[in-house]
Amino acid sequence: MNYKIDYRSDTVTKPTAAMLDAMMSAKVGDDVYGEDETVSALENKLAQMFGMEEGLFCPSGTMTNQIAIKCFTQPMDEVICDQTAHVYRYEGGGIAYNSMASVRLLYGERGILTPELIEPQINEENIHFPKSSLVVLENTVNKGGGKCYTLEQIETVHNLCSIKGLKLHLDGARLFNALVATGDKAAHYGHYFDGISICLSKGLGAPVGSVLLGSAATIHKARRIRKVLGGGMRQAGFLAAAGIYALDHHIDRLAEDHKNAKALADVLATTNFVEKVMPVETNIVLFDVADGYTVDKVVAALDKHGILCNATSEKTIRLVTHLDISATMVDQTMEVIKKLVP
Repeated sequence: MNYKIDYRSDTVTKPTAAMLDAMMSAKVGDDVYGEDETVSALENKLAQMFGMEEGLFCPSGTMTNQIAIKCFTQPMDEVICDQTAHVYRYEGGGIAYNSMASVRLLYGERGILTPELIEPQINEENIHFPKSSLVVLENTVNKGGGKCYTLEQIETVHNLCSIKGLKLHLDGARLFNALVATGDKAAHYGHYFDGISICLSKGLGAPVGSVLLGSAATIHKARRIRKVLGGGMRQAGFLAAAGIYALDHHIDRLAEDHKNAKALADVLATTNFVEKVMPVETNIVLFDVADGYTVDKVVAALDKHGILCNATSEKTIRLVTHLDISATMVDQTMEVIKKLVP
């Protein structure tokens, strides 16, 4: 095998030929002056899709999340999230650096938070405590193996936040995977969240970009914060065009990624080097290696067969299916897994 089958992340996808054509034919202008009509079209398209007032195009999901947190908190406030949350684990300490807020970590089942978990951790008004001001959910939950929130679960958290006066933000890095898996409608989300971050460069296959959705007042504030963070891009319509193409052509096909992930999980569960496979709901497969094996040896053995994946802990390995993983590649991978001797 003289090529690699890359399961490290759905961020490794390359633009399709049709997406590249859309990018190269985009009408662009200086977006910092508000003159890039393709960027505006992407922002408006997603805002309407999710029932929000406005959107803001940014280079990354980390930036949209961090802007949202800064919009919804003040220094000395506290952010409530799961201990696996991307905003806490993988955004470089940005909550402390950018917003000067502390973090209250909860331990949800596969990263899913409930009102029963959240309510006891909301601080009462007391000068000794940080002010609880924001709850962040992640859908799907990366460290939870692509676990999905349903709208019913989200509604209960929203209701608690409304009663307690907390803002609610969604890190929707793989939100379209959740929508395809659950059958929930994007248009309903705007009712429940103060901010939604939508990533375009994962399962949707765009090369760059995320969009923060919120009220007109929130996005007005967010635009200033984006500028301060260095996220004000100029002729960004070339990138925004890829996002528009992805939204028009790549949502429904996410079901293929989910099917491929389930097939891989089923085969892994039959091997002697795997102790446990986390249930698969979307496009992420997490499995623990059995006693007598190490993640390094399993990853190296797969690599020798041209299959790339990542260890996420000393016990766990992750495979992520995506636009550039074909059914043929999955079949080849399953044959390797069946015969693999780490």
